[in-house]
Amino acid sequence: MKIMSQKMISKRKKLTAKQKKTCIAIAVVLLIGILFLLKRSTKITDSQNAESRVPVVVTKITKRRFERFIAVQGNLESKNFAVVSPRIAGTIEQIYADEGDSVIQGKSKLFKTDSIKLQEAVEIQKYHLAVEKCSRREAIANLEKIEADFHKAELDYHRFERLLKKQAITADAFEQQQSRYKQLKAAVKLAKANVELTAANVRKAEASLTISEKDLADTIVYAPISGKISHRFKEPGEMGLPGEPVVHIDDTSLIEVSAYLPAQYYAQVMQGETKIKVVVSGEIIGEFPVYYKSPTINPKFRTFEVKSILKKSPQSVVPGAIAQIKVVLESRKGLGIPAVAIQKRNAQSVIFVIKNDTAHMVPVKTGLENDGWTEIVDCGLVENTPVVSMGQSMIEEGTLVSVQKEQM
Repeated sequence: MKIMSQKMISKRKKLTAKQKKTCIAIAVVLLIGILFLLKRSTKITDSQNAESRVPVVVTKITKRRFERFIAVQGNLESKNFAVVSPRIAGTIEQIYADEGDSVIQGKSKLFKTDSIKLQEAVEIQKYHLAVEKCSRREAIANLEKIEADFHKAELDYHRFERLLKKQAITADAFEQQQSRYKQLKAAVKLAKANVELTAANVRKAEASLTISEKDLADTIVYAPISGKISHRFKEPGEMGLPGEPVVHIDDTSLIEVSAYLPAQYYAQVMQGETKIKVVVSGEIIGEFPVYYKSPTINPKFRTFEVKSILKKSPQSVVPGAIAQIKVVLESRKGLGIPAVAIQKRNAQSVIFVIKNDTAHMVPVKTGLENDGWTEIVDCGLVENTPVVSMGQSMIEEGTLVSVQKEQM
């Protein structure tokens, strides 16, 4: 009996050890199961929370330059050009320059008109001048002769006057000498007047010769400005008349842009201050001040003209081209956001900013708009504040959001 009792006690001890191991294993399994369930529950909760948030894209408030402008088409023209016609009437004998040729002011010959008659006129005027000079020399010589006779008559007159006082001569003899004196005195005045007349005739002949020589010189017309021949209107053998153009010269080194603006903007365009941005064939040429504003408004079209000089323009910019221009009426720096970020809620403009993954509605006052960006004022926001630029139509004040990405 004792032996059996010891065996039973030993067996019970063995069973108790196995049970302990089994209990420990069960506890571990249960713990793992509980942890798994907790983790899965957390994932489901996170997933549900994520699914309940509205996905949005944000863009930071940026400081930009905003402009108010008028966009119109303009024409490129040469600032300096010349339409050259003959100075005197005549047949065009020769044209020295063709379209596309470069010419230099005062040096390049353009064309020549008939000069035979003018050469003859110059020779005739030279002859007239020589004759008038001879007449003047003759008048001067005659004056010198009469002045010599007058000097002798004046001496005789004073001598006879003294003799008459002494009663050495008769009154008739004195009167004859007195008459001769007065006649020669008048003759001197006449001779001087004749000298002046011949001098005037010489000056007239010189002027006529100068005009004739100028007319002869004008048969050859030189370029009045430097540039290029853009058009030729006549051919050799055709009649040339003053006022009828033969060639057109454009100075392509200095180009200006010209445009017509609606009359309501007249007071807002300031000469020397308002800027014009110019684009030609997709190429940005630059920004230039208005140097000319027409003093009146066209009463028929209700427009006025403005011009700007394109300084240092590329060679691809030539007269006759069309330019896309923006006349900047107002320019300032301000805070800007994409125009699509602005919503109309309760008859006012609002935007949404994100704080702690929550959307907050902020009323804004809008200003200028350029290139898809709108100026915002009086909103109390600062630069770099993130603003919802996509998904804003699906959120309200306090909506939980999920920021997907940030637009630059």
